[in-house]
Amino acid sequence: MGEGKSALQMTQQAARLLEAVALLGTVACLVYYGICLWSALRFLRERRKAEGASHSFLPPVSILKPLKGMDPEIEQSLRSHCVQDYPAYEIVFGVSDPGDSAVALVRQLQREFPNCPIQLVVCERTLGTNIKVSNLAQMVGGCRHEYLVLNDSDIRVEADYLRRVVAPLANANVGMVTCLYRGVPERTLGSRLESLGISSDFTAAVLTARQLEGGVHFGLGSTLAFRRADLDAMGGFESVVEYLADDYELAHRMRKLGREVVLSEVVVDTFLPRYSWKAFYDHQLRWARSVRDSRRWGYIGVVLTFGLPWALLALWSMHGATWGWILLGVTVLVRLLVAFVAGILVLGDSNLLRLAWLIPLRDIVALSVWAASFAGHTVTWRGEYFQLKNGRLARI
Repeated sequence: MGEGKSALQMTQQAARLLEAVALLGTVACLVYYGICLWSALRFLRERRKAEGASHSFLPPVSILKPLKGMDPEIEQSLRSHCVQDYPAYEIVFGVSDPGDSAVALVRQLQREFPNCPIQLVVCERTLGTNIKVSNLAQMVGGCRHEYLVLNDSDIRVEADYLRRVVAPLANANVGMVTCLYRGVPERTLGSRLESLGISSDFTAAVLTARQLEGGVHFGLGSTLAFRRADLDAMGGFESVVEYLADDYELAHRMRKLGREVVLSEVVVDTFLPRYSWKAFYDHQLRWARSVRDSRRWGYIGVVLTFGLPWALLALWSMHGATWGWILLGVTVLVRLLVAFVAGILVLGDSNLLRLAWLIPLRDIVALSVWAASFAGHTVTWRGEYFQLKNGRLARI
């Protein structure tokens, strides 16, 4: 009889503990959402001031564009770089295979824009496991200018892009400029979930980290603008050729040089592939494990950003009590508010409203990816498998 009573007490204590943990987790998420809103609103105020500024700092610029194959909407994305409202710039494209399908497109752009200096560099050497960075290390030798702008092949920009992203480098203390991006999805579920994650969650997290850390301590592949002298001082692209998160590593090294990394008011577009479910999950897992190795303690704290799963756990632990439903309702409303402010007001994402009904699914998938990211070190990148340890890649 005593043993049965003791087991019952232990079960009740465990249930109360689970309820307390779930409530604390949900409250922590609500606090996080509040900080997200505050950070986003501060960014919007700063952007309004920056948008009225004139851009008189216009040094000659080299745009670096490493290519591999044909990304979605790549032709218009590359063309957008050829029509910049900027006095003097060049574009340096790089491929590792002279037979790459992107080569014909570069040749077409050279014919179409004879007044825009366009180079194509065939990068014959493999300097490390990150082929993109290996190519960049070989491309930069052909650049004519001191100021460099690097972005991914699937990025599309407005005509004033260069004027705006280079402008902060007029300040000698600023070493690097990066910018936010919105994902333009295809019709597959995986593509839509990734776009939704960028707009409703990732952007808010970037702005929150910027606010709490007193500045930007990372770079985003959507744009990295910097001086060649600073790149040389940190050891060039060769110093990060074994790392998966090369954008983070470059920004981290820039900070170690004593230079600031700033977030531009510019928002660019990235065109997402037609992900199958497996391809989407593999990409999310690669992304998650990359962040895990780059920002380990901050990444562990990500568990306190999954408001909807925590609120559902609290509701279940409270056996459907009224307060549990109220807490869930408040969490849903605040979560949607964060998505609206980050996705629509900050990014101007026209797809967010029609995809907002997928946010609960996206958050549950994100939680599963976060948990799975601690279970191994294997990542898939462009069809190849790698081991990822301490941010470094090793081909399997």
